Amino acid sequence: MTLKCLKPKEPNLEPKTLGEHIRKRRLGLGLTQKQAADRLGITEVTVLHWEKGQTEPSIVAMPRILSFLGHDPFPEPNNLSERLLAVRRANGWTIKEAARQLGVDEGTWGEWERTGRIPWTRYRILLQVLLNTRQLIQGDQTP
Repeated sequence: MTLKCLKPKEPNLEPKTLGEHIRKRRLGLGLTQKQAADRLGITEVTVLHWEKGQTEPSIVAMPRILSFLGHDPFPEPNNLSERLLAVRRANGWTIKEAARQLGVDEGTWGEWERTGRIPWTRYRILLQVLLNTRQLIQGDQTP
């Protein structure tokens, strides 16, 4: 008698999407989607959708995902706009929450993140502290 079953697929060596990173880590840990979901505080259907690329995780879930992965799979930010997004992602902040943290209107933060332009010196200084950098943030950071 010969038993047959499907072999689990090996995770991609170079995951490209966040869902592929999650799948690779889950399989590397030997977890089911249900077990990974329990660790992430979500449903297993959500894990399935992320892994299949059907949906993207909300920014609020990012700190748990980055902790689960053990690294940040996103490219290094190259400009101020990308750095602002990276800070929000690492903290799980919506634009509204990031703006509240800095004491500005959410439309202002959104404009900064879209354009990379910070016209007010006082906010450039606050952003240097938030971004934990000694690098002076200029008024116009367009790529």
